[in-house]
Formats: sequence, C-alpha cells, structure tokens
Amino acid sequence: MGLLADSALNTGGAVIGVMPRHLVDREIAHATLTRLEVVDDMHQRKARMMALADAFVALPGGAGTLEEIFEAWTWGQLGLHAKPCALYNIDGFYTPLLEQLDGMNTAGYLGEQHRSALGACSTPEALLGFLATYEHPASKWTDSAHPSAR
Repeated sequence: MGLLADSALNTGGAVIGVMPRHLVDREIAHATLTRLEVVDDMHQRKARMMALADAFVALPGGAGTLEEIFEAWTWGQLGLHAKPCALYNIDGFYTPLLEQLDGMNTAGYLGEQHRSALGACSTPEALLGFLATYEHPASKWTDSAHPSAR
C-alpha cells in the first residue's frame, strides 16, 4: 500500500488513508498522505473506505487483501453499494482463485451475475475498461425473490 500511495503522491495524486487507532499508535501510518482518517477499529475502517471509494481493486496480496475485496464484493451482492470490485491479476496471481470461483459458479453456489460482477483484469487498460463500463447486477436478495414474500 505504501508503494501505491508514494506513486500516486509523486505524480500529483491525492491519497486518503483510513487506519485504526491501534496501528497509528504503533507508528505504522504513512507519514505524507494527503489526508489520514483515524478510526477506532477495523470495522469502522472498512465502513469508511466503502463510503470514500468509487471502486475496489485488489492487487496481489495476502489474507487481509482477500478479506477486504471479498467483503466489498459481498456488500455489493447484498445491495449495500453498486461500486465495481476487481482483482488485478498481475502475472496470473489470482488465476487459482478465479478457477475456484468459477467452480463455485458451476456447482451452483455462486450465481453467474454475481461471479461476473467481480472483475479479473491482467492489464491496466483492461482494469480501467472494466471500471468504466461496470454495470451493477441486481441485489442477490430482493423482496420478490425471498420465499416469505410469496
């Protein structure tokens, strides 16, 4: 995250950080962000990032990266936002995960409209194209789809 922030700042971009107090207190916060918002915990961090973001893109990363992109993608399925979510699949990093998601779709655990709502792009041009043309699918659960509505 620091390298991305530095690159954006070095080219004149604005970077807003959202960090929980316990990490700021441990001096882990980036020192030269355009703005740093300090929140109480990780739950508030993710809610604030959801409010600030226009889109969610995961670069190759670890468990925290997966947790955050999957939560954003799930919140979209639930109709809590209509923002694009994508995996930036640099050098095929996310290919095994994408194969798993496709298997979940084939097995009936993940509908095609929601599977395809998570973009997977291997070039900057493809990523920007996905974000620019994204059309959000209907919420996974609607009143008319719920058994108690019948």
